[in-house]
Amino acid sequence: MNWGKATIAILTVFVLFIGSMTFYMFTTPADDYDHQYYENGLNFDHDYNREKQVTKDHAQPLIEIDNDHIKFTFPQVIKGQVKFTRPSSDAKDIMFVLNNKNNGAIQLPTAHLAKGKWQLVFSWTSNNNAYLYHQEVYIK
Repeated sequence: MNWGKATIAILTVFVLFIGSMTFYMFTTPADDYDHQYYENGLNFDHDYNREKQVTKDHAQPLIEIDNDHIKFTFPQVIKGQVKFTRPSSDAKDIMFVLNNKNNGAIQLPTAHLAKGKWQLVFSWTSNNNAYLYHQEVYIK
């Protein structure tokens, strides 16, 4: 093989490499960066204070998971919501309203939820205090 053929072969391989990397770049999904970055930064102190209030008032919910239900028990009467977020796909995220008027446990069915890891984000009010609590659970 002479130098001319070797040069053409190397350039061809290089062009194919650059072409394949370009194709790969355009077919990968877009980065899931936070589009509300600045707004969330402005709200950070508010969320931090609500998270600290949970610790201060010992208001963490007790979470129990069985085969077909997930049960939340709060130490006081609450009104709020829980958001189930899936780390692998935000298309399966779901939100439930929480209200335990008689200070009882709240049960939610898990049959329609995908098996695996879920992030639970609780946001509620009780006795004129606002609370925010994060918990990771695994649904079998």
